[in-house]
Amino acid sequence: MADGAVAIVGPGRMGQGLALALMAAGRTVMLLGRGPREALAPFCWKPAAWADTVTQSDLVLVATPDAAIEAAAAQLAATAAVEARHTVLHLSGLRDRSALEPLAATGAALGSFHPLQTIADSRTAPDRLRGAFAGIEGDARAVAQGEAMALLLGMRPVRVPSAGKVDYHLGATFAANYAAALLGKAEELAIRAGIEPAVAGELYRPLLAGAAGNLVALGPVAALTGAIRRGDLATVGAHLEALSGRDRRLYCDLGLVALRLARQAGLAPAVADQLEALLIE
Repeated sequence: MADGAVAIVGPGRMGQGLALALMAAGRTVMLLGRGPREALAPFCWKPAAWADTVTQSDLVLVATPDAAIEAAAAQLAATAAVEARHTVLHLSGLRDRSALEPLAATGAALGSFHPLQTIADSRTAPDRLRGAFAGIEGDARAVAQGEAMALLLGMRPVRVPSAGKVDYHLGATFAANYAAALLGKAEELAIRAGIEPAVAGELYRPLLAGAAGNLVALGPVAALTGAIRRGDLATVGAHLEALSGRDRRLYCDLGLVALRLARQAGLAPAVADQLEALLIE
């Protein structure tokens, strides 16, 4: 990655987080937005002034929500400051370089750089991004710039084919967003069991932290525990009797995924077949 300045369009958590991480790595960064907003880095909120900032930059990152990428690209194109020497990367995990189509005529290298990490507080980004993967896609020069930026930030670059971005992003959704959804469901069940809501809200968090630690250290097959892993037909049957409707379907669908892992981990085929019969009824 060249030593030039970086312009980041979008002062949200990820935009500000990347700004802080890049500045910590020695880069000059300017955040660009459409209206005044508190920011943790130098911030230019007047679109009319974007051109000067882009002219002084080599790399432009579009850190807007997915639905606003084209509008941001069009605004950048309207400045007439983006040139063939520039690289422009958006941060969407779902969309590919085509989201930057308004900039195609500039000759700039276009692509996407998706930090595969959750950033709840921008100030934690320099540490949280270190060691995380970055999904990179786009023109050859854009991919090279994205990989260099990932290495600069201590991240692990991985090339994602353009046609595979939806599946790649689905994986991120299951791993992160649905983990939160499952913890929410666990809290509901604890309350249904008669546990005070304040306690129910904390009850499973240490368990989740332990499971997450095992997953990171061992991977899903070795880290799987519980009734399905040990082939406990009676417990699975009791669970199913206590559930109905969508909750029962959710348990069964996830149970079948867990069962595939259990088979890989060495669960006896005869027991696994009995569990499968319970889960698909």
